[in-house]
Amino acid sequence: MNIEELRALGVNVDEGLERCMNNEGFYLGLVEKALKSDDLEKMKAAFENGEIEVAFSKAHDLKGMLGNLSITPLYVPVSEFCDLLRGKNTVDDDGGYLDIIFSRFEKFKELI
Repeated sequence: MNIEELRALGVNVDEGLERCMNNEGFYLGLVEKALKSDDLEKMKAAFENGEIEVAFSKAHDLKGMLGNLSITPLYVPVSEFCDLLRGKNTVDDDGGYLDIIFSRFEKFKELI
């Protein structure tokens, strides 16, 4: 994985690098760690089991991590899904957020 590959997938690399003191190695390490996180799978499992509060917590964690790294193509649908879950007891994924999120995550995981 490199900066140009991330840029090609729509990541705001310059903003993410700035948050990491322009240390490319540090930034790429954090991106890799984010992409290897099991929070996405935990979020989906919790949602499918009707554990909306747990799903929200995992979505919120992902939202923060992706936002800090400026991984916008993943941040946007995770953020919208997080908002959908916020304060709810039951939710339907009528917007297909999980499909969108997992589809985009797969493209990023190919870089690892």
